[in-house]
Amino acid sequence: MRGVSVEALRELGYTVVSAANPLEALQLLDGGLSVALLFTDVVMPSMSGHDLAVRARERIPGLKGLYTTGYTRNAIVHNGILDPGTNLLPKPFSIDELATKVREVLDGI
Repeated sequence: MRGVSVEALRELGYTVVSAANPLEALQLLDGGLSVALLFTDVVMPSMSGHDLAVRARERIPGLKGLYTTGYTRNAIVHNGILDPGTNLLPKPFSIDELATKVREVLDGI
């Protein structure tokens, strides 16, 4: 899913940097990479998407975030994994849904 999303976003004109895991993402940020949006899965083996976003925002205050997951929004929010109102794109999603949601998050809609 990551590969398809990366290619779709590139085709839409976005500059995309992909990391294989949360630690690699943080290393990229520590190396000076500046990004406008963090698009991450909610559930990952080494670190949650929420924890990744918290650590990324320590490096880039105000960084916008978009999460994706195969779980329902209710399951994620009610289990305390994400805060209500968090930008979430449920899986599976279409390229059009991805494009729309990324634009909304970047524009603050």
